[in-house]
Amino acid sequence: MARFYTNENIALPVVEELRRLGHVVLTSLDAGKANASVPDSQVLDFAAKDSRILLTHNRRHFMRLHAHRQLDHSGIVVCTVDSDFSALAFRIHSELALAGDTTNLLIRINRPDQP
Repeated sequence: MARFYTNENIALPVVEELRRLGHVVLTSLDAGKANASVPDSQVLDFAAKDSRILLTHNRRHFMRLHAHRQLDHSGIVVCTVDSDFSALAFRIHSELALAGDTTNLLIRINRPDQP
């Protein structure tokens, strides 16, 4: 199963469902970085140094960081907001099962009604 680092915008029920599915999830709160205004580049660096896939709703910023990266990362999963937390977690879980090695990979998870 995957090792994730989530920034502050991922809802706790998504984290809990991913854990129930067998993933290891470290949140910014768990890491003592909540409400600290950590720059996105440092968030990605933290995840990469701990060999974790970054999970975020902050699509635009992390897609840009991925496109202009200078260092390797363990993967980035960007998601649209979905109030069906279980369905979102299952879509993330399913996409990772298909992806294999996520090193330097950007994975987009969209709600079924969005492009």
